[in-house]
Formats: sequence, C-alpha cells, structure tokens
Amino acid sequence: MTHTARRIGRTLAFVLPVVLVLSGTLAVARVPWATSTTESQVLTASSDTASVQAKSRAPQDVLRDQLLTELQEKDPGIALTHLQRQVEERPSLARHCISIARALGRAAVAVYGPTRAQSFSRPVCDTSFAYGVSEQATGS
Repeated sequence: MTHTARRIGRTLAFVLPVVLVLSGTLAVARVPWATSTTESQVLTASSDTASVQAKSRAPQDVLRDQLLTELQEKDPGIALTHLQRQVEERPSLARHCISIARALGRAAVAVYGPTRAQSFSRPVCDTSFAYGVSEQATGS
C-alpha cells in the first residue's frame, strides 16, 4: 500500500508541474492584451522626413533581431542559450522574454520545419519557444 501511494505521489509530482506550466502558458497566450506579431505595418518614407535622424530602438527589439539573425546563421539552440544569458544579465529584458522566445519558435519553423524546430526546444521563458513553433506549424 505504501509503495503504491509513493509511486502515485512521484508520478503526480512529475506530471502536475508540467501540466500547470503548459496550461498557464496557453491560457495567457490568447488574451486580448497579448498582441500578435503576425500583424505588419506598412511604413512609407517621404522626402520631408528622410533627413530626420531615426529614433533609437528599444533593447528588446535589438536583442530580438540579433537572435533571429543568429538562429538563421547557426541554430535555434544557440539563440535560446543567448536569450537566457541576456535575461540573466539584464533582468529588465525578462518581461520581453516570452515574446522573443515565441518569435524564435516561429522563425525556427520557417527555417527548419516544425519537427526539427521542436527538437531545439528548451525551458527558456517557460515554454514560449515551443508555443511559437506549434503556433507557426498550425498556422495560428
């Protein structure tokens, strides 16, 4: 009896956190305040503003572009490792980690296909990379 109870307890201790993290990530992914990055803006340049100096970009946008370039030149695993390091070094980037990891997941599907892209998944920013892969693979 004790052995069976211990075995059930171990199984629950392993499975329950995984289920909670996945359900929490999926629950907040589709709320109204979460913006979709699939929307694009069309920007036009006019001769009036062409000589005006461009505004500096936000650190998270610079990091996202660097990591997307790294993903295409090397592989998603290296980009995810660098994302984790940047978030640890600069805690202000932590609130942008989920959106960056999702963008990396979507880009990985475009480069490697859904199956191979999923093999690079790491627990960086919960499961946002894996969610980006599945989102892109299903066309959501």
